[in-house]
Amino acid sequence: MNINVFEVPFSRYGSYLTISPLEDKNIKRGLYLRSVRGGDEDLGEVFRIETVLNGKPVPYETHCSEVLMELKIKNGGIKLCISEPNLLRIRSEKVNLRLIMKKRSYDNIIRASENSFEVNCSSKRVKFMISLIKGKAFIYRNLEGYDGEIVVDLLDDNGIMEAAIEDYKTVWKEREFESFDASLETVEKDYKSWYNNSLNVPEKYLKGKELASYITWSCVVNPEGILRRRAMYMSKNWMTNIWSWDHCFNAMALTKNNPELAFDQYVTFMDVQDESGAFPDFINDTYALWNYCKPPIHGWTLKWMMERTDYINEDRLKEVYEPLCKWTNWWLKYRDYDKDGIPNYNHGNDSGWDNSTIFKEGMAVESPDLSSFLIIQMDVLSELSKRLNKKEEALNWKCKADKLLNKMIDHFWREDHFVAVDSYTHKDIQSNSLILYLPLILGKRLREDIRKKLISKLKKKGEFLTEFGFATENINSAYYEADGYWRGPIWAPSTMLFVYALKECGEEEFSKEVAKKFCVMANENGMSENYNALTGKTLRDKAFTWTSSVFLVLAKEYIC
Repeated sequence: MNINVFEVPFSRYGSYLTISPLEDKNIKRGLYLRSVRGGDEDLGEVFRIETVLNGKPVPYETHCSEVLMELKIKNGGIKLCISEPNLLRIRSEKVNLRLIMKKRSYDNIIRASENSFEVNCSSKRVKFMISLIKGKAFIYRNLEGYDGEIVVDLLDDNGIMEAAIEDYKTVWKEREFESFDASLETVEKDYKSWYNNSLNVPEKYLKGKELASYITWSCVVNPEGILRRRAMYMSKNWMTNIWSWDHCFNAMALTKNNPELAFDQYVTFMDVQDESGAFPDFINDTYALWNYCKPPIHGWTLKWMMERTDYINEDRLKEVYEPLCKWTNWWLKYRDYDKDGIPNYNHGNDSGWDNSTIFKEGMAVESPDLSSFLIIQMDVLSELSKRLNKKEEALNWKCKADKLLNKMIDHFWREDHFVAVDSYTHKDIQSNSLILYLPLILGKRLREDIRKKLISKLKKKGEFLTEFGFATENINSAYYEADGYWRGPIWAPSTMLFVYALKECGEEEFSKEVAKKFCVMANENGMSENYNALTGKTLRDKAFTWTSSVFLVLAKEYIC
């Protein structure tokens, strides 16, 4: 498959190394070797990459597959592959490679030996060793045209140059390097195994499977820092974190064929759970952000996973039971400011629908989707309690779920629609957001008359339903924006939730229709963060894992 590196970064499973073009006011435009440690507050740029002839940069064409990047000039070029998570291999023919690092406080490059250079990149919290296997190298600290930059030229010997760049934290260990071709063969086998283990999809969606499989494979990083397990980042463009509901959708796509990695994704946030029961908004290898959270879809996710794998056995249920209890109780205890038994979102970010119109009049907000997720979660906890022989707790969770269901309907239902409510004034919030239809995820737990009225509205074309799926804001709303984040665009997670919800409500054909719309769009246009609801064109980050994961799940399970 040809990868458009201007949209989809070049990386590999387990690695924090990434190669992609960057354009930012603080750095020069170009192709960069990056380290995606430390979260999305930093682009992670380490080296700008140039092809050089006779000491001068020359233009090149970029060709990229899942495992090999080539920078081609007329009669030569440079090949790059990330053969191991910490190792970038380089081979050039009839052209030289220039690595340019911006001078920052404490960053430096020194010659470690005749054929190696140590790069202390403290600004990115990592070190690199550049090892020359064939050729020669020079460092320039004041090269004309490169003000404020350190330049390393890797030069050929009789037309050939080979080198390796390794990242490490403390001590570099000397090693023998296999040939470039052998290194490439290693990573080809790694990727082929991943692809063959990805969910099977109908033949007409193979283009999407190829891209989705690559994005998910290349976005996994190894345990490091506060990450105790292998973890799938949302992207290696600039969304280089794991948010505490995104990981659930990635776990779902891995459940059938890679249950161990799926379970790792699911419990990642339980590893860092606060003693109060809260999950952070996001984590990366370096830190967790606690200012926000994400909706409690974890009970729903666990139920979905358990229905598809035996890997989540009694021991693993014991591992997740108490954290899931604490997470549920956190909402009931710490997010019910008016003590009316209905939990609230303190910020749009807490809902995952950051700028939904239910938050346009202020915060905190009580929303029926939150109560619905908690009802499901308590139902799941009731079932887990039974399996773990906690009979009293099973009854307690079931009673809590029933009570919240009745309260939710009394609190939010208005004749033929749900509303969100200001948690302080208790006034209804006027909104045409799709989020208000999410109680359908309760399926037949929700009253039949409510289900019918909500589904009838969702079936009306030209409101939420478009040629490509459900817009997140009614397209006739005064607040609808084509690129308005959660005020219009189509998203993978909302699509997954509604496809599931409609099927649970007995609307199998409608569920299949919505799934098919999304899969056709993603197959044709790519695995983007979100999509224009009226054109299907990609928006924002073009290489998103939860979009890839949802595409694979829908194409495998919901459209056949």
